[in-house]
Amino acid sequence: MKILVLNAGSSSLKYSLYIGADSHLALHGNIDNLTEDPQEEPDKKTHEDALLEVEAKLKAAGLASHLGDCDAIGHRVVQGGEAFHEATIIDDEVIGTLEDLSQLAPLHNPINLIPIYHITERYPNMTQVAVFDTSYHLTMPDYAFRYAIPNDLYHEHHIRRYGFHGTSHLHIAKKLADTLEMDLEEVCLISMHLGNGASACAIEYGESIDTSMGFTPLEGLIMGTRSGNCDPAIPLYLIRELGYSADEADFLLNHESGLKGLCGISDMKNLVEAVEQVDHEAEVALDMYTYRVNQVVGSYLAVMDEVDALVFTGGVGEHSALVRERILEGFSTRFGIEIDYAENNDADGLTCITTENSEIAAWVIPTDEELEIAQQVLHKLIPDIID
Repeated sequence: MKILVLNAGSSSLKYSLYIGADSHLALHGNIDNLTEDPQEEPDKKTHEDALLEVEAKLKAAGLASHLGDCDAIGHRVVQGGEAFHEATIIDDEVIGTLEDLSQLAPLHNPINLIPIYHITERYPNMTQVAVFDTSYHLTMPDYAFRYAIPNDLYHEHHIRRYGFHGTSHLHIAKKLADTLEMDLEEVCLISMHLGNGASACAIEYGESIDTSMGFTPLEGLIMGTRSGNCDPAIPLYLIRELGYSADEADFLLNHESGLKGLCGISDMKNLVEAVEQVDHEAEVALDMYTYRVNQVVGSYLAVMDEVDALVFTGGVGEHSALVRERILEGFSTRFGIEIDYAENNDADGLTCITTENSEIAAWVIPTDEELEIAQQVLHKLIPDIID
């Protein structure tokens, strides 16, 4: 079986082709510098152009003569609301629901829908499956996902904490369970997906019980350009007192804040280099970043009865030894975490970075959201194949 996974972002299209019951990766790539508005940016490709390029690459590699040669296409969809608890085969009704859900994720779902529209039009008989960032977090209890705002805003307008990066956190839980030779339903961990976007997830017996992102991916940890948690009155102040429009306040918090807002550097690798050159603003930004992770993860440790491991993943979590070191050193000594500095500095792939005496183990586990999507598609179509 050939499963093509598509992950459409605002300016990029990632694609991966998996073959067989073992989900062997046959082709992977990323087409970037795309535009949503070709009239405004005529020199850039559209997502439709990118899909034709993916088709050409499949053909050139001898893997398919066109997209319709694939057995199924799995799509990353950011927001599934409370409607979708698992991977879902796409039909007209599902597309309609995804369009309705775009009001909850206006920056993401409309983009995720573009490849779905394209393939539906060109290959109407193609099996397409939506895999949602949010579905893994629908196991959160109501006291974790509700906001303390009037009830009708939840019941009528669906304002609640949804959480994101669900495919990554689930993939990490499965990998840790395999590594520790446990069933997924037995494993308890705190997953830290640290990249340009960042979130933490408390996973108890294989299920998400809390996560740092909320109604949108803006809530929670400090990120590359997103503020993370801040006083809700700040955007109101920007609008009332400083003359910002709602769109301008939204743009500032999502695109001009976070590490970029603090020191002008959004990329962690460049920020670490600035810290090594004794850049004070970069040092403050890194201190704030790691402190926020300590706060959030520490709050999960306070409510979880068991924790088999803390896990670092994502571009920063997997590749920045300094960030991992700062975070682990930032936890209270009462947690009994002992870093193996040699393992941490040399970590390349799946690695335990704490000593045998550490009361809580810490691991680096590479994430693979596209593989997780492919496996969920495969399981949806052939339920017993990966059980």
